[in-house]
Amino acid sequence: MSFLVCRQLQKTYDDGTEAVKGIDLACGEGEFAVLLGPSGCGKTTTLRMVAGLEKPTRGDIALGGRDITGLAPSARDVGFVFQFYALYPHLKVEENIGFPLASMGLAPREIADRVGEIVARLGLTGLVGRYPRQLAGGDQQRVALARAMVRRPQIWLMDEPLGTLDADLRLEMRELIRAQQLDAGITTIYVTHDQEEAMSLADRVVVMEGGEIRQNGPAAEVYDRPVDLFVAHFIGSPGMNFIDGEIADGRFVAPGLELVLDGQVRPGPITFGVRPEFVRAVADGPLRATVKLDEYLGASRNIHLEAECGRLVMRAEDERRFEVGTEVGLDFAPAHLLFFDPVSGARL
Repeated sequence: MSFLVCRQLQKTYDDGTEAVKGIDLACGEGEFAVLLGPSGCGKTTTLRMVAGLEKPTRGDIALGGRDITGLAPSARDVGFVFQFYALYPHLKVEENIGFPLASMGLAPREIADRVGEIVARLGLTGLVGRYPRQLAGGDQQRVALARAMVRRPQIWLMDEPLGTLDADLRLEMRELIRAQQLDAGITTIYVTHDQEEAMSLADRVVVMEGGEIRQNGPAAEVYDRPVDLFVAHFIGSPGMNFIDGEIADGRFVAPGLELVLDGQVRPGPITFGVRPEFVRAVADGPLRATVKLDEYLGASRNIHLEAECGRLVMRAEDERRFEVGTEVGLDFAPAHLLFFDPVSGARL
């Protein structure tokens, strides 16, 4: 049963900008859902409408079976974590964390107990007497996270909470957030433009673009079976390779490439898609390409190639080296080929 339900949610600003275009979104109880998309796609606006920080132009929002569309933020029972921490500079760490409990009118003893519990869970015990300006960025975000958690809300809402942290801290905080969410079992909506972050955290990935939801499903499904060209390109680093060609007599034909297909694909113009990890270097491959760059990444390398039909990237995880300027033969893993309508972009 869905715990958070948004129906036909729309936001149009006074200048006519339609930030969110009548989306439907449902999340199950205890689910970790990530809103993923490029800047300006409507993901943060959607989150702010759920939090009550933005008023929908139309549509409704229900949380735990209760209509919260017209309620003030303070009446919605949500915990919100902002990208820029939003800590009170004049309050110490323990006071920042306990502030929402004091606003709820809880007794000082209960506040102290709950703050002490969350401080211990998030590794903040030695920092409770400090002010925000005395903390490193990662510790400030821990405090912001603790403040959202200590209320024990029905849902956590997180807007790019790791966006200002360096790579090591992002990984550490990512692990912490997921561990705490699993432990608490609280439904969580998390906004990011970082696809690696989304794929590692999410039970469900909601890909947005232009104010609309393009795909909504488990992370593996979104990666392996993207619904259209936008999702296929946006998900994955580097993104999917595309080759424009056509289907004729059970073959895919493009400049310099002819592939015999195992399955049935409708004849006519088509866009062929394959992820870099399913491109293989073989001496007698059906496509010839020239190496333009061998990009070393540690455990793997991205080999950038140029063929008659366009540029491609191959993921290599063996010890073989590819000299720039040399020609290689390429083949593709048949089970992982995708085809898209070149006009609508939809996967066929």
